[in-house]
Amino acid sequence: MTVAQKKSIADIEVAHRSVIIRCDFNVPLAEDRQITDDRRIRLALPTIQSVLERGGRVVMISHLGRPGGKPNPDFSLRPVATRLSDLLGRPCGLAADVAGGDAAEKIAAMEDGDVLLLENLRFEPGEKSGDPAFANRLGSFADIYCNNAFGTCHRNDASMVALPEAMERKPRVVGLLVAREMDYLSETIANPGRPFLAVLGGAKVSDKISVIRQLLRSCDRILIGGAMAYTFSLAQGGSVGNSLVEPDKVDLAKQLLDEDQGKLELPVDTHCATAPGAGATGQIVAAGSIPDGFAGFDIGPQTAEKYAEFIAQAKTVVWNGPMGMFEVAPFDQGTLAVAQALAHATANGATTIVGGGDSAAAVEQMGLANQVSHVSTGGGASLAMLEGQTFAAVERLDEMCK
Repeated sequence: MTVAQKKSIADIEVAHRSVIIRCDFNVPLAEDRQITDDRRIRLALPTIQSVLERGGRVVMISHLGRPGGKPNPDFSLRPVATRLSDLLGRPCGLAADVAGGDAAEKIAAMEDGDVLLLENLRFEPGEKSGDPAFANRLGSFADIYCNNAFGTCHRNDASMVALPEAMERKPRVVGLLVAREMDYLSETIANPGRPFLAVLGGAKVSDKISVIRQLLRSCDRILIGGAMAYTFSLAQGGSVGNSLVEPDKVDLAKQLLDEDQGKLELPVDTHCATAPGAGATGQIVAAGSIPDGFAGFDIGPQTAEKYAEFIAQAKTVVWNGPMGMFEVAPFDQGTLAVAQALAHATANGATTIVGGGDSAAAVEQMGLANQVSHVSTGGGASLAMLEGQTFAAVERLDEMCK
């Protein structure tokens, strides 16, 4: 999938016009409501600044967390508005609602160069249901629609699909972030340097079934880690103790192993413990040999070394999903080994892509985000692209020929 034929925000006149920009400001917050990682906000800035520098007015919309379709102060976008004000060097207003009276009043009062953020889209039940009436209200607020939210491009929420449909008589364009993400990923997937390697982790085999099947057709090798490795281990008749597994997906895991053409690599050892955390009793055991009372929380050192060697030989690497419970030492070592191997491979000329979500958080936490080729802002969206999906949210945008 490519956005090369879609109109970009840079292609249209924005002076004296209001642009509603669908952003992805779903950032992590600490208990004191402080933003712990503002990367998604910083990467949205070029699109926002493009409009402001050319005399336009910016109205931003985004979701944050899962408030369940009703207002909840714990999920307010106020911290995002505060951070935007700091990064932009100008005030960023915050409407008290999404498509109600306060939003309408604040938008009507905007002047060229003003910036406004509407409250959390998911405070409205119509966002997740794709409600056209909700989208029509949002669409009445602006002259131009801009999709700059790669992390939600695979979703059919109202702000992603119904809103550009409601604004079909107005310009509907792609933001600079989405254009960069999709063109980079699509070009890399379509024309990878070989060997082409995928590293897949995370908790569930079920989350990555379609991805594994697609990658078996295009990749030279797939390295499996994370908790989903224990479902594969169970499928091979191994002992997994109290590890997180999907018993109902064991037969599916067996099918994938039958289809793998020798491309799937599973862990050879596991770091397991009686519980997560430094105080628990832990040990390194062979894969498929986790004792009762223990659970696997990371790939073992032999697996980490083996995977690092595979990565070193690759010309293209796509990574989606951590190798273990990287948030808790000492179970961060497998993920760290993969991140470091990607950094070394990049330095040696390989193209390396970290597919968003927890993987992106891990390389940021480990200080290696700037040492890989590309860190995506969307875990689910990048997975969907690896599956070969098309995005209705992008298809609704204007073509260059229009």
